[in-house]
Amino acid sequence: MTQYIDIGANLTNKSLMRDLDAVIQRALDAGVEHIVVTGSQIEESTKAIRLCARYPGYLVCTAGVHPHHASDWQASSEDSLRELARHACVRAIGETGLDFNRNFSPRDVQLEVFHHQLEIAASLEKPLFTHQRDAHDAFVSILREHRDRLTKVVVHCFTDSPSALRDYLELDCHIGVTGWICDERRGLELQQLVKLIPENRLMVETDAPYLLPRDLPKKPANRVNEPAYLPHILQSIAHHQNKAADELASECLNTSRQFFDL
Repeated sequence: MTQYIDIGANLTNKSLMRDLDAVIQRALDAGVEHIVVTGSQIEESTKAIRLCARYPGYLVCTAGVHPHHASDWQASSEDSLRELARHACVRAIGETGLDFNRNFSPRDVQLEVFHHQLEIAASLEKPLFTHQRDAHDAFVSILREHRDRLTKVVVHCFTDSPSALRDYLELDCHIGVTGWICDERRGLELQQLVKLIPENRLMVETDAPYLLPRDLPKKPANRVNEPAYLPHILQSIAHHQNKAADELASECLNTSRQFFDL
């Protein structure tokens, strides 16, 4: 069976937690060999670590503070995050970055907290799992400032412009692609841009339970996305890259294994 790694799934979300054993089993049945659980707050990162202990050898996770929650950052948060990062299952710092679309946290606070987490990732020599929405100029400026000290960086759920993609690739970043590419309305530009992503920089993710692929032939009644749909997303990417799905799956698998040390 073709194997896959979902590099970003929010398995601590209640819509997935309520039936997590079944979610995991469906992912296994679909050939998903590992899932990287996204940590978006200190508390949620702690929950992600607990899930990894529940499914050892199958789940790994990130630990970080999403820009939406930057206002929750306290004087103790850096020590807490560093302590979480000591766990062997924590393979990256994040989800961290900037989101100037919703501005759930003030922009100056987002910038400060992003800097803090970049410093943590650099000092611990951990990969960085990032989020950016409507904040490219500030995001890439900060990333350039720190890039020489960072090991590996992935721009998760990429949906941006050709110039943004070029900036990220010039900074030797990896690119995560979700089911956004399956959207016949919003995904048209991404369908063209995936052709420009080198094979050793592309990884695939669901961002479950969000971003359910719009072109799934049989959508779940609850409209919840889950890792079992990862092969569908990869097939869409392969189609737009004019590449065999098995070939692309093998490339993404190897890239993801190397990035997250799996």
